[in-house]
Amino acid sequence: MLKFKHKKALITFITAGDPSMAVTEKLIYDLEKSGADVIELGIPFSDPLADGPVIQASHQRALKTSLSQVFSLVKKVRRKTAIPICFMLSYNLIVHYGEEKFYQDCENCGISGVVIPDSGSDVIGLKSKVVDRIGFIAPTTKDERIKGIVEKASGFIYLIAVAGITGKRQELSSAVSEIVPRIRKHTKLPIAIGFGISTPAQAAAAAKIADGVIVGSAIVELIGKKQYQKALGLVKRMRHAIDLG
Repeated sequence: MLKFKHKKALITFITAGDPSMAVTEKLIYDLEKSGADVIELGIPFSDPLADGPVIQASHQRALKTSLSQVFSLVKKVRRKTAIPICFMLSYNLIVHYGEEKFYQDCENCGISGVVIPDSGSDVIGLKSKVVDRIGFIAPTTKDERIKGIVEKASGFIYLIAVAGITGKRQELSSAVSEIVPRIRKHTKLPIAIGFGISTPAQAAAAAKIADGVIVGSAIVELIGKKQYQKALGLVKRMRHAIDLG
């Protein structure tokens, strides 16, 4: 199960198999060394929901990567690191794989949590006592809906920084700072802000509001250009900015 440390968490998203499973494996180790606290692995899907063009393109590059292959990769990674790893994937992939088998395999290979953007609060969690079901909340979510989501969530709350799709933004929405206190009224789970965070300054600003920061498109864009060292350098700068507060 996921546990945030006392410091603000830096969660880095990459797409499994982009551009290859070998590169993904190396990136997991290197991202941890660069300051990531949690690795979020996107599972390729032909029609990814909530994802902008950068992450959509990464899914297309990795589309031949199967969920079974990703499980095998995580088992291999577990021999070298215990860094928490989460899956972000479509509910359709879980159904196709088989829900019981999916959660059992998550437990067996050491997956800490899952984020399922296209499922409602009615299907959150309950399939595993070991694997956290991360709550997914948009800035426009009403209080009653927030309460329903957090009651069935575990691990942490994934707060979308902006309404719409993933991608880099110029600045954080003011709605983020307004919704965080509303979420905290209903849960003690840590809150991590994602969607649109692309600079160290934005990461630091998000960390002041919440308990963690999720960075995806900015990293994936550099991976798509095979600029791996630039991606790792960005993570290091974000880690530094978050820690400086």
